[in-house]
Amino acid sequence: MDESKDKIKIFEEKQVRTHWDAETEKWWFSVVDVVAVLTDSADPAAYWRKLKQRLKEEGNETVTNCHGLKMRAPDGKMRLTDVADTEQVLRLVQSIPSKKAEPFKLWLARVGSERLDETIDPELSIDRAIQSYRRLGYSENWINQRIKTIEVRKELTDEWEKRGITEKLDFAILTNEITKTWSGKTTKEYKEYKGLKKENLRDNMTNVELILNMLAEVTTTDISRQDEPETMTEHKSVARRGGSVAKAAREQYEKQTGKKAISPTNAKNLRQRLLSDGDET
Repeated sequence: MDESKDKIKIFEEKQVRTHWDAETEKWWFSVVDVVAVLTDSADPAAYWRKLKQRLKEEGNETVTNCHGLKMRAPDGKMRLTDVADTEQVLRLVQSIPSKKAEPFKLWLARVGSERLDETIDPELSIDRAIQSYRRLGYSENWINQRIKTIEVRKELTDEWEKRGITEKLDFAILTNEITKTWSGKTTKEYKEYKGLKKENLRDNMTNVELILNMLAEVTTTDISRQDEPETMTEHKSVARRGGSVAKAAREQYEKQTGKKAISPTNAKNLRQRLLSDGDET
């Protein structure tokens, strides 16, 4: 969604490819680029391969946790490259003898602060999202619905964290319970139905889908506050109860309108559909 999620950052006139992941709220850095900055190696890729092998032999979790992400290579093509988050990069810095270690750490902190203001003031993040959606051509009505879903989602995740749910996998499991209950599809099935892969599902929902999903999540939040679940089993039960409220609303919508609430429409044709439908769906 955010056109600025992939950026080239500059450290001492050298490029470091970065990617902002809005879901995890993390910056990811190209490890090869970081190695190039710290070592001035003529072949940073080879340097990283050797370092990677050594760290693996030492049982260093930094390597174990690194994953691949497609980034634009010097030839202009998108190629898979190892990336690391800020914490992992700091560990790498400790493994590479370099006189640039300290200034690089300061640079890394400044990069992270670019999102700090948004964390302190959520309105900045919302304003950024609104402008991005407008550039992509979404209607004002859809944007208003989407922004509201962001607020509702944040309230739900805050509630989960308050009840001891902190792992990303658990968030995904509970979200899946909600989605499956109200839509009849798992998150994976829903994305496949819309022809999506790694794209954000909510960015590909119609107004009706956004409203139903929002109803499911706000209901789940309210039930959780009331019941105060403690175990994962209890949280799943709450998630299904929240989803069932939106399921009932979906069934009534379909009965009264004769339309299917769940649509195969995705972002590629959603914007055009919203315009042609007079921004009503």
